[in-house]
Amino acid sequence: MGWLWAIIVGFVLGLLAKLIIPGKQHSPLWLTTLMGLIGGIVGNAVARGIGIGETRGIDWGRHLLQLAAAIVLVFIGEMIYMSMHGRGRQRERI
Repeated sequence: MGWLWAIIVGFVLGLLAKLIIPGKQHSPLWLTTLMGLIGGIVGNAVARGIGIGETRGIDWGRHLLQLAAAIVLVFIGEMIYMSMHGRGRQRERI
C-alpha cells in the first residue's frame, strides 16, 4: 500500500507543480507523476536533514519542501522532454 500512496502523492505534487509553473507544459502525465514522486522523496530527505521531518500535527514545512522539489524537477523534466521531442518535430517539418 505504501507504493500506491507514493504514486498518488507524486501525481498530486506533479499536478500542483504544473499549475504553479507559468506557461504550457508538454510533458506527459507519467513524467509529471514521476517527477512529483521524486520531488516528494527529495523534499522528505531535505526536511529530515534540517530537522523538520517529523513534527506534531500537519508537517507544513515538509510538504512545502516536497512541493518546491517537485516544481524544480517538473520544470527540469519539461526542459529535457522538450529538448528531446521538440527537435525531432522540427526535423520532420524541414
